[in-house]
Amino acid sequence: MLMPKRVKHRKQHRGRMCGMATRGNSIDFGLYGIMALDCGWVTSRQIEAARIAMTRHIKRGGQVWIRIFPDKPFTKKPLEQRMGKGKAPVEGWVAVVKPGRILFEMNGVPVEVAREAMRLAIHKLPIDCKFVTKEDFKYGNPMQSQKNTENVASAEATPVTETKPTRAAKTAEPEEEVPVIDEPIAVEETVVEAEAPEKDSE
Repeated sequence: MLMPKRVKHRKQHRGRMCGMATRGNSIDFGLYGIMALDCGWVTSRQIEAARIAMTRHIKRGGQVWIRIFPDKPFTKKPLEQRMGKGKAPVEGWVAVVKPGRILFEMNGVPVEVAREAMRLAIHKLPIDCKFVTKEDFKYGNPMQSQKNTENVASAEATPVTETKPTRAAKTAEPEEEVPVIDEPIAVEETVVEAEAPEKDSE
């Protein structure tokens, strides 16, 4: 089974698996690969089972690359044990996988044989995966292109609903339109004569 020879810390936190894979998300060694479509933990036993399923189908022909390594420890407490008493001992090792990560690669066999071999290997893995080829990465990451097409399709499928006027808008009376006059309006000027102040009689 795959496991690290030595680690800096014997126990780790659970961590997070949000977001897309930014590293190891392209085929670099072979012509065919298995791409993860979901996030999850892949144990060392599951990696070994998938590898054996592929090598048995191709009858030890071609080449197989394992692109993930179980370097994260997980702990487990025994059954019927009370709460507390610290963290449990290390139970096994897992590899953290995010969507878009390439798990296995293959080369040296026909595409039909590689597709069937990787189909058998996908059944051994706990997450959703799909078969990809080197040509799928010719115009970018197929995971990103699939996500963009799904967004466009969902936007086209949603019908455009017209907004109904509110009750207040229905009851409100329409405002009167103010006529616009292009010609200037003549204003009559009124002149008011100021009366002379009366002289005080002595």
